[in-house]
Amino acid sequence: MTLLLIKNVNLVDYISQLSLHLLAIKTNIMEAPEQQPSPSNKLVKPLIFGVLAIVAAYFIFTKVNHALSYEGTDNAQIETNSVPVLSRVSGYITNFNLLDYQQVKKGDTLVVIDDSEYVLAVRQAEADLLAAEADLSSAEAQLPTIGSDQDVAAAGISVEEVTLRQAKRDVARDQALFKEGSITQRQYERSQSAYQTAVQVLASSKSKLKQAGTQTGNANAQIQRAKATIAARETALERAKLNLTYTKIIAPAGGKLGKTNLKSGQYVQGGQQLFGLVSNDNYWIVANFKETQIEHMKVGQQVEIVVDGYPDHEITGTISGFSDATGAKFSLLPPDNSTGNFVKVTQRVPVTIQINDTASLKGMLKAGLSVDVDVKVK
Repeated sequence: MTLLLIKNVNLVDYISQLSLHLLAIKTNIMEAPEQQPSPSNKLVKPLIFGVLAIVAAYFIFTKVNHALSYEGTDNAQIETNSVPVLSRVSGYITNFNLLDYQQVKKGDTLVVIDDSEYVLAVRQAEADLLAAEADLSSAEAQLPTIGSDQDVAAAGISVEEVTLRQAKRDVARDQALFKEGSITQRQYERSQSAYQTAVQVLASSKSKLKQAGTQTGNANAQIQRAKATIAARETALERAKLNLTYTKIIAPAGGKLGKTNLKSGQYVQGGQQLFGLVSNDNYWIVANFKETQIEHMKVGQQVEIVVDGYPDHEITGTISGFSDATGAKFSLLPPDNSTGNFVKVTQRVPVTIQINDTASLKGMLKAGLSVDVDVKVK
């Protein structure tokens, strides 16, 4: 309805001028009493009323037809994507030459932070990685030595088992001979000593083999620990390199900057929002219609748009979606009708409208501008 009134301003002015012109003609005729009214002068008054009646009827018909065919609201504004530009790392700004509301492209360097500490962090991470790799090489180098010790111990055990069996037979034989008196006690004791020595040597060799197996397990554990350390050092190196890239803040999208309030030499914290970047790649409208207006509205219907700042531009759009909740449900303190203080208020439903041909309107469209919209429902 608002849009109709705006469109009919010129029509009302035209009607007023026409009425004044006809009244002036009538006045001039009435101010000449000495002249006899002609038949044409007698038709002026009916002509005036007839024209006014026709114009009024057309005006009323247009308004009624528009009211029956359109649903409109002035509770609407232009929206676009606003991207916050954040600092991922802390440091002092070394280079900042941008102006407020400057147009930038996606990928442009916006802010440069001093990277000296982050370069050193990368070097330290690289050195730690080299040390971890050296530990891994050292642990792996122990395995061949330990394997050789195991082989030697295993071979020794085989020989000593043969020696032990021989010593055992000698003791048994010498014991029989000693009882018969064929050998002296010293010879018999020497056989016993050789047997006990063979037993101790075999036990020692088995202990060495077991120890070599334990060393192998320790070496494998050291290798696994070194590999885990290398993985951690690689992660730390990647993190250091990533932090180094964060010292250059890149525009995530094309658009215009907001208010910056930044200077070279200023210290910024990691996670701090520096300024906003308004993306001008896409614009749409969020119109808040009364709940009594949306009965015949649906996706795909054509919309006539008038921007308050540019009322002479004809802009069209299309309904693209409806909110599944009223605006009150998104408020900080949603109303609770069960508290006993219920007062029925007509709710409004947000409706998104895509603007046609936004590329030709970029210089005119700005986020937050108020607009009037009329949706053709019939």
